Amino acid sequence: MPIEFVATSRLPTAFGEFKITVFQDPKTGEEHVALSKGLDTPPTGPVLVRIHSECLTGDAFASLKCDCGPQLQATQKLINEVGQGVILYLRQEGRGIGLTNKIRAYALQDQGHDTVDANLMLNLPADARRYDMCSIMLDHLNIKEVRLVTNNPLKIKALTDLGINVIDRVPLTVGLNPFNEDYLKTKHERMAHMYKKDDF
Repeated sequence: MPIEFVATSRLPTAFGEFKITVFQDPKTGEEHVALSKGLDTPPTGPVLVRIHSECLTGDAFASLKCDCGPQLQATQKLINEVGQGVILYLRQEGRGIGLTNKIRAYALQDQGHDTVDANLMLNLPADARRYDMCSIMLDHLNIKEVRLVTNNPLKIKALTDLGINVIDRVPLTVGLNPFNEDYLKTKHERMAHMYKKDDF
């Protein structure tokens, strides 16, 4: 088993009370988090799920260069309103290239390059994230069917390939501002993220 359950506790937040559960990859030492609500008993139907990769700048520092922080907060609000759901918070900063390389890519973006080209100029993949850990985390929470909160078709494919039944996609368009408009357009035009034309 590549990832193992470590600890769990209740976590009151500004968006309602959740349960926080930590999983650890013994090979890398990375600690991944499931932030869940309404899952004390096994669910009887599809569960709202968001796979959220760590973004220190967006999640903690409220950066306007991306939409990560608003997506995280909007999902917490949505789950609290619905009363059931989970955020799988994966420790793979900068689409899996790490914080230092992410900031290097930011510097290239400041020179006019988009997010894809900035990574490639650093000899890094445009997206290096892995999702195999999601299977173990969802299995621990007894989740077999999901309504996936995402705009990213690769996440749908990743869960489907892991044998998880994605019943529905829940679009999430939040956090657009003048500093990240080009970033979101790049996700749409070069990474096939499912935005609509009038989202920009």
